[in-house]
Amino acid sequence: MNTAQEQLWWRSAVIYQVYPRSFEDSNNDGVGDLNGIRKRLNHLVELGVDALWISPIYPSPMADFGYDISDYTDIHPIFGTLAEMEALIDEAHALQLRIILDLVPNHTSDQHPWFLESRSSRSNPKRDWYIWEDPRPDGGPPNNWLSVFGGGAWEWEEHTGQYYYHAFLKEQPDLNWRNPEVRAAMYDVMRFWLEKGVDGFRVDVMWHMIKDTRLRDNPVNPGYAPGQPTYNQLLPVYSTDQPEVHDIVAEMRDIMETFGNGKLLIGEVYLPLQDLVLYYGKNNEGAHLPFNFQLITLPWEARTIAACVDEYEGLLPADAWPNWVLGNHDNHRVASRTGIQQARVAAMLLFTLRGTPTVYYGDEIGMRSVAIPPEEVKDPQGLNMPGLHLSRDPARTPMQWDASPYAGFSGVRPWLPVERSWQRCNVAMQQDDPYSMLSLYKALIKLRKAEPALHAGQYDPVYADRGIMAFTRKMPGRHYFLIVLNMTHAPAWFVPAHFTFKGKVVCATIPEWTGVEVHNSIGMDGDLGLIIQLEQ
Repeated sequence: MNTAQEQLWWRSAVIYQVYPRSFEDSNNDGVGDLNGIRKRLNHLVELGVDALWISPIYPSPMADFGYDISDYTDIHPIFGTLAEMEALIDEAHALQLRIILDLVPNHTSDQHPWFLESRSSRSNPKRDWYIWEDPRPDGGPPNNWLSVFGGGAWEWEEHTGQYYYHAFLKEQPDLNWRNPEVRAAMYDVMRFWLEKGVDGFRVDVMWHMIKDTRLRDNPVNPGYAPGQPTYNQLLPVYSTDQPEVHDIVAEMRDIMETFGNGKLLIGEVYLPLQDLVLYYGKNNEGAHLPFNFQLITLPWEARTIAACVDEYEGLLPADAWPNWVLGNHDNHRVASRTGIQQARVAAMLLFTLRGTPTVYYGDEIGMRSVAIPPEEVKDPQGLNMPGLHLSRDPARTPMQWDASPYAGFSGVRPWLPVERSWQRCNVAMQQDDPYSMLSLYKALIKLRKAEPALHAGQYDPVYADRGIMAFTRKMPGRHYFLIVLNMTHAPAWFVPAHFTFKGKVVCATIPEWTGVEVHNSIGMDGDLGLIIQLEQ
């Protein structure tokens, strides 16, 4: 592989996210760990993915299950040791798998040594490493900003007589990224892990990192409705997505570039598309991939999704590379959002759109979100806003490996319950079943890798109505493909008015369609997705 191809490896890659608490428990304490991930690397190789993104594994009090970090350059004992992390990196690399770590730069744990110093006195050298403000004249918080996890975003510190800001839990104070020392310290963290051999970072809540210098009140959201999260009562126009954040992202990109070899910078950015694409930066010197969550957040409706794809393609800066995400640790699983049969159609869409796809662990076998008994809810988002069904636990349950107790995840009761259907929904049961979700994922990934038109070719819309979405992927001198997706459970006819075609089905969500020849119209069964190799 030449240097240019190596630098751009992620353009043809498939990324796989592991939530480490729930992937594989190697020491029977009920929590997944690094050695468990190592044990299952062959599953990722057989699936065909190229990169493994691991959610936080750093020392943490676990107020937010690892997103409250108390040491950025070590491993929490529950997950293993730094030596075991190094071994995982080496073993993954030997298998041609790249490692992407979660970087959480917006906030630390309130137990991090930086914050312990900062809160000790107003004169401490690290006081300005966090966002401290005097109360308003009435003694209240400095402004009306709200926490994503419910309630106000300011916590009173009696000892020093000021409030500190926390966009999430009070145990997660926000760093002051306007302080050059904070930037330097976090860039040193990046260098530490890059020197260990990691291949990239997924940057948590990238759009939160800089706040308005004047700390102005956020405006009231006129579209707020009862039953929504309390955070939605205001529009976070001053507490997120400030113009200066792009300077930080460019600096992070510079750090990555100094290590060469195609180090990848991904940004978590929940923003409208016109704002999201700005995170590619001027001249594409920002994030390589600002995560595009439209397939998670939009209604599962053909015209809506088709319009979104067109809008995204139209907004992308020149030479910017698109990406698509179907599931993650913060949202209900795709099989629960769309239904298990439509999850097959969603997988076909994910792997045939232009851009880098990301797979969430367990989606390749059709795992569903699990109903967690109220007394067993662990997620602070769910605990802080009871009754709104906002817990993220249902999408974080143990990976279902086989039909043994606890789905082969652990020899003891796991930290979250396993889905009741684990004895028939697991990797072992689906491994050799040609009709399984796992077999479909493998086929789609294999086809995508074999056909440059599917991972790098031109995207052109063909048709969309209430039920059907169709588009083509083509590349000069390569095979030419038509993708037709019935995004409903009901049958429908695909008869495009201004597009003639003839070809053979090379992959289908209903396997019996594979090999069928089609010509100008197709009677589409419900939940049917087709990849058709066209005659040219």
